Amino acid sequence: MKQVDQKDINNAAWAACDTFRGVVDPAQYKDYILVMLFLKYISDVWQDHYESYREQYGDDDERIRRKLERERFVLPVVRLIETDEKTGEGTLLDEFPATYYSLYDRRAAANIGELVNIVLDHIEESNKSKLEGVFRNIDFNSEANLGKTKDRNRRLKQLLEDFHKPQLNMKPSLVSEDVIGNTYIYLIERFASDSGKKAGEFFTPPKVTELVARLAMPKPGDRICDPACGSGGLLVQAARQIGSRDFALFGQESNGSTWALCRMNMFLHSFDSARIEWCDTLNSPLLVENDRLMKFNCVVANPPFSLDKWGAENAESDRYNRFWRGVPPKSKGDWAFISHMVEIALEKEGRVAVVVPHGVLFRGAQEGQIRRKMIEENLLDAVIGLPGNLFPTTNIPVAILVFDRSRENGGAREDCKDVLFIDASREFRSGKNQNTLSDEQLEKIMAVYNSREDVEKYAHVADFGEIKENDFNLNIPRYVDTFEEEEEIDIDAVQQEIDELEKELAEVRVKMAEKLQQINRNSGG
Repeated sequence: MKQVDQKDINNAAWAACDTFRGVVDPAQYKDYILVMLFLKYISDVWQDHYESYREQYGDDDERIRRKLERERFVLPVVRLIETDEKTGEGTLLDEFPATYYSLYDRRAAANIGELVNIVLDHIEESNKSKLEGVFRNIDFNSEANLGKTKDRNRRLKQLLEDFHKPQLNMKPSLVSEDVIGNTYIYLIERFASDSGKKAGEFFTPPKVTELVARLAMPKPGDRICDPACGSGGLLVQAARQIGSRDFALFGQESNGSTWALCRMNMFLHSFDSARIEWCDTLNSPLLVENDRLMKFNCVVANPPFSLDKWGAENAESDRYNRFWRGVPPKSKGDWAFISHMVEIALEKEGRVAVVVPHGVLFRGAQEGQIRRKMIEENLLDAVIGLPGNLFPTTNIPVAILVFDRSRENGGAREDCKDVLFIDASREFRSGKNQNTLSDEQLEKIMAVYNSREDVEKYAHVADFGEIKENDFNLNIPRYVDTFEEEEEIDIDAVQQEIDELEKELAEVRVKMAEKLQQINRNSGG
């Protein structure tokens, strides 16, 4: 059978969205599509292995069943039983494996929405350690989301048929897990773009995730954490930087449906052991061991920008004392996330790379105080300004801050006392709706970050004294001069051009007068 390639599977998966497009908001239908993709994937893997065992063991169903019970995901048998209210006796109505294929066979059923829910419930129940809660936010029988029964059934039938296309056959013998994981991320990106500012917060653009992950410099054996992990793109990208399977991933996400997307994303990339918690990181951090916050080698995040009502009222009494440098204002949670990230980075070792709005660099009051303390502690390593309009959620330019705890006293880089400023805001690939970074632009940022040298109109290494002189204001134009002098005007050349134009104009006027006289003569006027 023909191998399925990335482009085909991406296109087929995106085409499946046509069933919902224009009828259901992308922010809602993304969950249905991504859950169906996940169900199809685990069903295809199950089917592939079943066929392989069948070849090996023939009709020995008992042996095949025992083998399948050791799979990554167990797909149980569903038994639909109707109980007689008077006698209490049960009658078996239907019996089928909890797979996508069973649903496809029943796609014309009047209760197909209910059947999908039943299959997902059975799968979740049989794989509690991995999938508990993953499907709790999705309801395929929801009238509010998918319309009245007739419309809902028609849409679900179409959805099941769309996923039956050969391009969406995800058997391991036909397609690698990398390809499936990439498709999942591709869909998340497209949904974010379609949702626009309304619901794109679950997503960070690929080039930004790659840049943040590379700046965090994860290495084999590291524990990597994203405390505002969204759909998990940054964790996946950080893991890819390592080039082996020797790492541990941790994340926390406050939105329930996004948390579920992240869990599925981890499974589709075969990061089954990733620990992803569902709760608000600032108010209820759950990545805790021995009653203390867990510590990590790498901490990466693209937290919500300037989050209002982030929980400042609880920060003074924070049991983990994360906000000892100061409590950020209640209407802007940026420094609350940064404080948390720095506190969970390993002392004298951990690295932090975080995407922030520019206000973080220069706002005063409590934020200025926290910023000053972190600079005085020699934690800040680099400030990188990026172009505007890189995100589906906002067109404002953003920056990446890199903190390195190995610059603390006793750390490997304690002698490094300066801060690197890079102004990459003017170099981007312009897009119709959104700008992106090209590979070359990303490589340039990394090359300058690694060389840590001044580059005219692009980068500057500032020592502590210079930053102090600027009152700990990190606004990039204070350090990187990108002013372009206007080209000097040659007055003589301009005057000559004006003279020539006037001469041409006079000639045209003469010709026009001659033409008008000729017209008047011909008309007898």
